[in-house]
Amino acid sequence: MDTNQVSLICKALSDPNRIRIVQLLTYGEQCGCELLDQMQITQPTLSHHMKALEDCGLVSSVKKGKWNHYSLNCNQWTAFRDYIESIRCASEEKAEGGCRCS
Repeated sequence: MDTNQVSLICKALSDPNRIRIVQLLTYGEQCGCELLDQMQITQPTLSHHMKALEDCGLVSSVKKGKWNHYSLNCNQWTAFRDYIESIRCASEEKAEGGCRCS
C-alpha cells in the first residue's frame, strides 16, 4: 500500500459517522436502509459517507433491488492495518544519538 492510498483512507476515516459505519459493518453486510436506521441520518448523507468509504476501497457495495448492500473490503483493510502496524517509534537510544548535521 502506498502513502497516497493510506492518506485517502485516513481522510475517509476522519469523520465520526464513517467510523461508526465501519463499526456497524464489522458485523457483516448491511443494507443501506439498515445503516440509515442505526445511524439516524438522511439517505443523501449516508450516500455521501459511503462514497468516501468506497472511493478509498475500504467498503464495497452491491445493488440488490432498490438498495445498496455494503460490506467491508477485507483485502484493503488488511493492507491498511499492515501498513499502520509497520510504523514503529524510534528507540530512545536512537533519538539521543543526535542530528548528523551537528
